[in-house]
Amino acid sequence: MQVSSVNDVKIYNLSCGKSLPEWLSDRKKRALQKKDVDIQRRIELIQDFDMPTVSTAIKVSKDGQYILAAGTYKPRVRCYDTYQLSLKFERCLDSDVVTFDILSDDYSKLVFLHCNRYVEFHSQHGHYYKTRIPKFGRDFSYHYPSCDLYFVGASSEVYRLNLEQGTFLNSLQTDAAENNVCDINPVHYLFATGTAEGKVECWDPRTRGRVGLLDCALSSVTEDTEVEGLPSVSALKFNGALHMAVGTSTGQILMYDLRSNRPLLVKDHHYGLPIKSIQFQDQLDLILSADSKIIKMWNKDTGKIFSTLEPEHDINDVCLYPNSGMLFTANEDPKMNTFYIPALGPAPRWCSFLDNLTEELEENPETTVYDDYKFVTRKDLDNLGLAHLIGSPLLRAYMHGFFMDIRLYHKVKTMANPFAYDEYRKDKIRQKIEETRAQRVQIKKLPKVNKQLAIKLIEEEEEADQRTLKKKKGKNLPNILSDDRFKVMFENPDYQVDEASEEFRLLNPIVSKVNEKRKKQLRKLECELAPEQKEEEEPEGKPSDAESSESSDDDKGWVEEVRKQRKLMYFEERAKRQERKEKSREDRRTSLEPKFFEIKAGEEFRSFKDAARKQKLQKTTLEDRLKFEEKSGTLNVSDATVGSKQLTFKLKKTEQQQKQQEAEWQHHQERKKLRRAAGHLQSKPARGWGGSMGRGGRGGSMGRGRRPF
Repeated sequence: MQVSSVNDVKIYNLSCGKSLPEWLSDRKKRALQKKDVDIQRRIELIQDFDMPTVSTAIKVSKDGQYILAAGTYKPRVRCYDTYQLSLKFERCLDSDVVTFDILSDDYSKLVFLHCNRYVEFHSQHGHYYKTRIPKFGRDFSYHYPSCDLYFVGASSEVYRLNLEQGTFLNSLQTDAAENNVCDINPVHYLFATGTAEGKVECWDPRTRGRVGLLDCALSSVTEDTEVEGLPSVSALKFNGALHMAVGTSTGQILMYDLRSNRPLLVKDHHYGLPIKSIQFQDQLDLILSADSKIIKMWNKDTGKIFSTLEPEHDINDVCLYPNSGMLFTANEDPKMNTFYIPALGPAPRWCSFLDNLTEELEENPETTVYDDYKFVTRKDLDNLGLAHLIGSPLLRAYMHGFFMDIRLYHKVKTMANPFAYDEYRKDKIRQKIEETRAQRVQIKKLPKVNKQLAIKLIEEEEEADQRTLKKKKGKNLPNILSDDRFKVMFENPDYQVDEASEEFRLLNPIVSKVNEKRKKQLRKLECELAPEQKEEEEPEGKPSDAESSESSDDDKGWVEEVRKQRKLMYFEERAKRQERKEKSREDRRTSLEPKFFEIKAGEEFRSFKDAARKQKLQKTTLEDRLKFEEKSGTLNVSDATVGSKQLTFKLKKTEQQQKQQEAEWQHHQERKKLRRAAGHLQSKPARGWGGSMGRGGRGGSMGRGRRPF
């Protein structure tokens, strides 16, 4: 069972999980259920609740006991008994079902509209009667007081078939070229049909005359909606005596009061897909509208979204079980989906155990779908070397990145950085040690970067502490050294103040004078606030104009300092320019003089063409270089057994190395000759004496009287 939460509304997908194929025997199904954990954990609320290929329509009987679904292939209808939670019967049909309706409280009276213009009636035992309408039908409705069936389709006429008499009655002539859908109000039995031109025509069955006309195509176009083409009516549903909801082919739902020709509310799905189904939930005043992609639940008065539901496959039909929170969908998939939404209502009586199950799940929340996946960006994939997996099933695109299996992520992470755990462990140990050190007596240490600035800030902090102690009142201002925002300024070497730069040299006199002025002002304030000097008296030996003269002298001093720095910078720049000029002159002289090159001992001068040829080879492509080296004999290309190529390279040797190799080879040959001569001399006496060879040997032919040389 899959759980999702949209807008804080829990939605339980009861049909999620693996489904067993029909052709398996019961024995094999039991064996699979024992082995496969996913099959064991699934909740099969109704047995065999699926179709062979696609389900097209689904409805619930009025007594709530039977669920009927039509699908293909082959065309068939299936009836499920909710009391037994299993399939009751299955009937195959001759053609695909466009739509069907249940005329009785149970499954005993059914009407099917086929795609080949046939209308088929079924009773409790099976097929009862089949007839044909003049044009292809798209929808029909049953009028209970008169027992009439109203058929709409690819025609301007609405065909009426009376089931009591068994005959066709006079048709209703509409102004439309084609009619798509129809519905009958359950209170006053007003008949309404939606046309392909985007209009809704209302007819009174008693007088068989048109009583109203609504232009829904014009009303569906608002400031917030974007419509492509003419909106035609694709869904129609009455709610009570006065309200009606109309769905268009461009994805809008219009809520009408029958007393007005203007819609009360226009809701847009923002998908541009035709509305397939509209259902009303009266307990919470909600409307459930569905297109082929999404089911939206919203308030019928305000249009505020309650929740949304997006199945994996396209939706064909939606059925809400009466007075409950259970929802069935027929979709483009063999499996028909079953959703349970506790916020809409309780579970039906035949599956009341779902309430206890969902309560237990809320008390013990399990891991969600995303807990087993890791979100990674494209940069993370490049760092891990997994960029080639983009587009494969291992990565699922989401927003600005991808979801990947957490097990795969951990495996690749350990392969990319095998010492990550050791580094993490060392960092944790270092942090613990620093925490224990922080409890000891701390010694002030200067940072590695901007030491002068740190000393200056420490002195200012000490002075500020002394002033606060004297005043006994005041706020402690934050220090830059202890502020995390300026931490990088004393750690990163890129923030080192360059005292030799032009800006620093021009600003340093001003900053120093400003600091001196600040210190003097602070001293003056301390003197004024001191309790000993309550009376205003001038200090002895200092007239009142002394301070102004001092300030003017200070201004003159820093101006002279700035001028001095400017002169120094001017002379330094002048000296640099002079050095550059002298260097350029020397370069010109050296360029005019001829260059001499010394050849190493044992090498011969050929020409400068070798260097040019090497440069030319470097500019050529790899393919051309390989061809050239193959011709020269330094490269050998051969085919391997598997079909790959094998390259063998030979290093180029200089002439000196070749001469040395030749000398070594000659030396080796001479030593070889000497060894052979020495071995020949040693073996001669043994061959000459016959006695050493034995009787009958080769040496016996030499005789006894001969002597060796």
